[in-house]
Amino acid sequence: MDKRYIKQLDETISILGYGGMRFPKHEDDSLNFEAAEALLKKAYNMGVNYFDTAVVYHKGDSEKVFARAFQGIDRSTYMLADKMSIWVCETEEDMKALFYRQLETLNTDYIDFYLLHSMNRHHFAKAKEFHTVEFLQEMKRQGKIKHLGFSFHDTEPVLKQILDEYQWDFVQLQLNYLDWKAMHANRLYQMLEERNLPCMVMEPVRGGYLANLNEECAAPLKALDSSASLASWAVRFVASLPNVAVVLSGMSDEEQVDDNCATFTNFKPLTAQEQKTIAAVTDELCKLNDIPCTGCRYCMDCPQGVDIPEIFSIYSQYRVFGNAQRFVNSMESAEKNGFGPSLCVNCGACASQCPQQIAIPEKLAYIQDLCQQEKEKLAKEENAKTNA
Repeated sequence: MDKRYIKQLDETISILGYGGMRFPKHEDDSLNFEAAEALLKKAYNMGVNYFDTAVVYHKGDSEKVFARAFQGIDRSTYMLADKMSIWVCETEEDMKALFYRQLETLNTDYIDFYLLHSMNRHHFAKAKEFHTVEFLQEMKRQGKIKHLGFSFHDTEPVLKQILDEYQWDFVQLQLNYLDWKAMHANRLYQMLEERNLPCMVMEPVRGGYLANLNEECAAPLKALDSSASLASWAVRFVASLPNVAVVLSGMSDEEQVDDNCATFTNFKPLTAQEQKTIAAVTDELCKLNDIPCTGCRYCMDCPQGVDIPEIFSIYSQYRVFGNAQRFVNSMESAEKNGFGPSLCVNCGACASQCPQQIAIPEKLAYIQDLCQQEKEKLAKEENAKTNA
């Protein structure tokens, strides 16, 4: 496993980091502790030394599985990243209590990389109200935090504001070759470069989207190397950026661990030809993907029961693969099982939590209308066949 020495941090970090948001789950949606623990140990044994979690991942169980997996292992051989999810705190005291609880849950005296979680204009305002950065800076002085940063989901002016108001050690951005162009993530990355702040990368495969391209979009990449996975192109793209310290991947099975570890062993940055090919693929994807959902589930739980990421996933598959019958069947199943878009009452609670700033109620209504249109088209086609 290749590692990089990050001078600004005086740390040697594996290029691949393990994100704790997409562990295997049981049928009842609970975290499969045994499977998750095995994956973490496998990654550690293959050379991964950067592990990222948060209190809101897997309903709080993500932090617990990290503690279990690393019990008895030399603390100096791995790095933990955890986050202050400010939206779960009602008061300043809640915020402080959460931090101490995280140390206890992780069974550690310190956290290597601590982040203000999912900073946007609203979360940052709340963090300021609770004097969160000042508290975390004190924790850093006491040795309970080694490096202090934040993860970010908003616009360039908001990023500039946060960067200007406090001193930071690093920043975590959503970077992948689709967002590089479609969401202007290149500009955010450039702001970190200009400030000499190491960049931690999240969502390098866009929530799995870039690992499941349709045949037409995937063909140019397969032509370059038929043995390379689609996911490997995505992680190589971000890892080739000079200011990237670590690339996080939420690996949910052994195949993903093996593939990512292989990519980051004797790592090869993208060539000029490969960059050109990915740019062409990106152009095609921009024509298809008009709802930039990553499946992070920050919008959940919906008070009415709508499974927003699942509805967007169904829509995305339809846009990419073009199977109208499967789209209609999946939407009807969602409605039948009580999580379809018709339940939306346009309360807007989801949109305020969306890192991608998606107008969720509006998109749900659009998808519902689109489903009805496709259903009517399919019915007409079936009638035409019957009457032929």
